Amino acid sequence: MADILVYILYTALFCGLYFQIFLLLTFFEGKDPQVAENDKGHIKGDDAFPSVTVVVPCFNEAKTLRGTIMSLLALDYPKNKLSVMIVDDGSKDETLSIAKSLAKQFPQQVKTIAKENGGKHTAVNLAIAECTTELIGCLDADSFVEPSTLRKMIPYFNDQKTMAVTPAMRVHKPENLLQLMQKAEYNLGIFTKRIFGMLDAIHVTPGPFSIFRRSVFDKIGVFKKAHNTEDMEIAFRIQSHGYRIANCHTAHVYTVTPDTVKKLHRQRTRWIYGFINNTIDYKHILFNKKYGNMGMLTIPCSVISIVFTFYMIGYFLFRVGANTADNIERWMTVGINFHMPTFDLFFFNTEILTFLGIVIFALTAFIVLLGKKLAEDSAVPSRDIVYFFIFYPFVAPFWLGKAVYNTVFAKNTPWR
Repeated sequence: MADILVYILYTALFCGLYFQIFLLLTFFEGKDPQVAENDKGHIKGDDAFPSVTVVVPCFNEAKTLRGTIMSLLALDYPKNKLSVMIVDDGSKDETLSIAKSLAKQFPQQVKTIAKENGGKHTAVNLAIAECTTELIGCLDADSFVEPSTLRKMIPYFNDQKTMAVTPAMRVHKPENLLQLMQKAEYNLGIFTKRIFGMLDAIHVTPGPFSIFRRSVFDKIGVFKKAHNTEDMEIAFRIQSHGYRIANCHTAHVYTVTPDTVKKLHRQRTRWIYGFINNTIDYKHILFNKKYGNMGMLTIPCSVISIVFTFYMIGYFLFRVGANTADNIERWMTVGINFHMPTFDLFFFNTEILTFLGIVIFALTAFIVLLGKKLAEDSAVPSRDIVYFFIFYPFVAPFWLGKAVYNTVFAKNTPWR
């Protein structure tokens, strides 16, 4: 029995190592096929830019809405080609009054719609029904864009099969330990999103400033509730119809992240729950060559990682329990003897599992630094990376377990 458990652990570690090496080889050897190296020559003159409407759905976002809208109005983009549509989804605070004041202050670019609460997807769909622009963007009301972000994303639409472009998401002004931990996590996400974009394998178009071709909604339909992860389901649907989702890793968007354990746990539980259930809804994609790297790489690897994570947690607990039982039995037989630990290299564990663990950790650290380089143009280790490695492995299993529990027992996962 013990041998079987070890063999499964070897399989999990080798799969993880293979995936890491694959990502690194793709990063260093591959080129993004969806946009030329020099984007500057693609669009000449303001008249050549496509018209864009950015939809900002909001529910009780009075604290951040004004900053979000002002960041959009500061975009380096032709003013006559850019409009903002704020959709208040039945807020209970001052969100609607702030939205109306912004529309009054900037009547040429900002429009406000008020509706009864029905969920984010209903707010975005209402705006889509009224939009006539070539492109439609979505921006969460707690996120902020850099001035050059939109200009950097537009050239990707030169490929007519590209129906959506995603940006590089970064943490907005991290303050406490949790937010710093998330900063390293988001930087890691910038790295993986770039790789998945190169492979046509992106499975989520995040709320913070994903841009869509207007025609895609006519071809495949609008947003659905989709287990409170409508931005994930629409990506599944786009990919399943044979269209592309690109990623512009140089287009930076900043988002406010959870600052308490409770908020973080609820957000991540919703994300994982949404992934599991959207995967079930689109199970025909799994291991299906028809859907390219989405079906053969992104989704299968994510599913396998969830399964192996649970296994490794169980194996760790099993080993701790077994060692504890052995120690108790020894103490009962020969008594408890206290002695100082020794650090003689002769006693260093030379099992292959140890070396596999060291290699995987080293490669993970290297990938995190690459993500930091992409996000911040610096690969110098910082305390956010330290927090990520110390705390993330201990907190992530809780929301992973909760998401699986909610799926198995058909329990809804709330938005907030």
